[in-house]
Amino acid sequence: MTETADAPVRPRVVLGVGGGIAAYKACEVLRRLTESGHAVRVVPTEGALKFVGAATFEALSGQPVHTDVFSDVPSVQHVRLGQDADLVVVAPATANLLAKAAHGLADDLLTNTLLTARCPVLLVPAMHTEMWEHPATRANVALLRSRGVVVAEPASGRLTGKDTGKGRLPEPAEIVELARLLLERPDALPRDLEGRHVVVSAGGTREPLDPVRFLGNRSSGRQGFALARVAAQRGARVTLVAAHTADLVPPAGVDVERAGTAAELRDAVHRAAKDADAVVMAAAVADFRPTALAPHKIKKTDRDPDPVELTRNADVLAELVRARRDGQVVVGFAAETGDDGADVLAYGRAKLARKGCDLLVVNAVGDGRAFEVEDNAGWLLSSDGTETPLPHGSKARLASAVWDAVERWFRG
Repeated sequence: MTETADAPVRPRVVLGVGGGIAAYKACEVLRRLTESGHAVRVVPTEGALKFVGAATFEALSGQPVHTDVFSDVPSVQHVRLGQDADLVVVAPATANLLAKAAHGLADDLLTNTLLTARCPVLLVPAMHTEMWEHPATRANVALLRSRGVVVAEPASGRLTGKDTGKGRLPEPAEIVELARLLLERPDALPRDLEGRHVVVSAGGTREPLDPVRFLGNRSSGRQGFALARVAAQRGARVTLVAAHTADLVPPAGVDVERAGTAAELRDAVHRAAKDADAVVMAAAVADFRPTALAPHKIKKTDRDPDPVELTRNADVLAELVRARRDGQVVVGFAAETGDDGADVLAYGRAKLARKGCDLLVVNAVGDGRAFEVEDNAGWLLSSDGTETPLPHGSKARLASAVWDAVERWFRG
């Protein structure tokens, strides 16, 4: 595909597809990448084409599909594909493909491409649990990661046949989010959180008024899910306490606890935080709840309705700061709007001082910012006085900056 002089240069992605049943999900990965402006060349294995035909990949990508090094020999594509790529993603990466990549075998176009790539490489495993847990596979994964290859954590769930367990391919949306993150920031996923337990809260709480209505907020949970996803891919054991999250699919490799109200979220976070190395409060916790819950739907009448009396909810972030153990890092979030009295950053500084947390992410909200959108921006404030701008980008990119700062706190 040729880029014109006036057209923006599109990121060039090689999408490798291994020969596993999850190969059908690569079609959705391909669709999402192309629709978001990436130029994608699909390089399947012969085994992958037994699950999805070449015509499907060609129709979705607009690019030819080859599996061997003897197709289109004049272009030397077994070298050029890897040299020219901005990112190589292999999904699914079977146990066989991981072994070949770890030991430098090159018996088809995809494995040759992996040897010539000097861009970020993302391998997304999919296999049965026994294969993922086999010492040979674990050694291959460790070897690849030691070389800087990003080997994603697989999801848990239904596998082939009646089996369930760890080894399921993450959902296409998650794979694309990781791919976008590596294109934005190639060093975003080091394995620097291994051996750590982190707790992340996400989404908006809902405080019931009657069996039908509630008091809530606009938080979608996307930022909290991105924080959990990035932490898991950086090696942490992650507990995600999720309030209402717009039907988001839980990130791969993450333990999820559900909470509805502020009180439920408070209890779940405090339980999980007892042995956590870091707690990140990204959830939008309601400040108030109705004092009384109406047992029946409040009916519309001709007279004015009774006023709703509110009770203040507990300040979960402040409680976590008071209860934190030695070495535990506590991170807060502040969704702010400026006014005639002060700007967003000034309100963020005041909240950091008031709450006493180690780090505070400040987001300006409103007008399509922060809530219910894919991207984010803001500032990262530290209790040591450091203030770091967080440039506009994906919520996964912002999450990677937060974990960078947390890891620096771990190192003192």
